[in-house]
Amino acid sequence: MDYEYERNGTANLFLWFEPLAGQRHVKVTDRRTTRDFAEAIRDLVDSYPTAEKIVLVMDNLNTHKPASFYDAFSPEEARRLIDRLEIHYTPKHGSWLNMAETELSTLTKQCLNRRIPDQQTLIAEVAAWEIARNTAGCRVDWQFTTHDARVKLKRLYPSIQVR
Repeated sequence: MDYEYERNGTANLFLWFEPLAGQRHVKVTDRRTTRDFAEAIRDLVDSYPTAEKIVLVMDNLNTHKPASFYDAFSPEEARRLIDRLEIHYTPKHGSWLNMAETELSTLTKQCLNRRIPDQQTLIAEVAAWEIARNTAGCRVDWQFTTHDARVKLKRLYPSIQVR
């Protein structure tokens, strides 16, 4: 008997995580385009209508740029979104510094560790996982200190020469 893998399609997951509140949200999209990214971030920004600034830590993926908002929206809408964000990028090969990556790892182990037949099932499964994690108020026990960063990421800090 022979087994042949049959691919049922692909999907992209955008995840944002609010570590102090223990809340996360996952958005499932067909692709990972500039427009998909911009729309996901607009959803994020609009879900915090009273926040003056939203601190966003993300990796350096090619679509993860403020220019993506201008590609997807009118200049006024793009500016509105950018003005609400304080963006910080993780260093190259440092996505492990992004707490959302920790949540994606947990999602993979708890929910996505098997074949999922279609996108509707994926959306339902991810939503159930999200509700369970949010209801439990699951947080990341972040133990990486500024001192640790200065040691581990020393090569990324500028060196100052004293004369």
